[in-house]
Amino acid sequence: MPTFDIVSKIDGQTLDNAVNTAKKEILNRYDFHGSNSTIDLDKKTNTLTVVTENDMRLKAIQDSIIGRMVKQHLDPNALDFGKEQYASGMMIKKDIK
Repeated sequence: MPTFDIVSKIDGQTLDNAVNTAKKEILNRYDFHGSNSTIDLDKKTNTLTVVTENDMRLKAIQDSIIGRMVKQHLDPNALDFGKEQYASGMMIKKDIK
């Protein structure tokens, strides 16, 4: 009797493309001019690290990443949005797995 194993994996290159287009979109937004916001993708672990100043910008970055993932035909439910961590000063850091 054959068995079927279901494996859920995200294509790394497609995720990289979605993150890069989200970065470009965010850098061109007027409300992010002069911002110290960064988005980094660790390709080995497929972990996104977002660092920004406040919750409003963090929410905008998350929405942009989710929107780009949908356009690249990736399921945004695969992302695990953890808790925010307060980095140095007024910066907020969030790791998305």
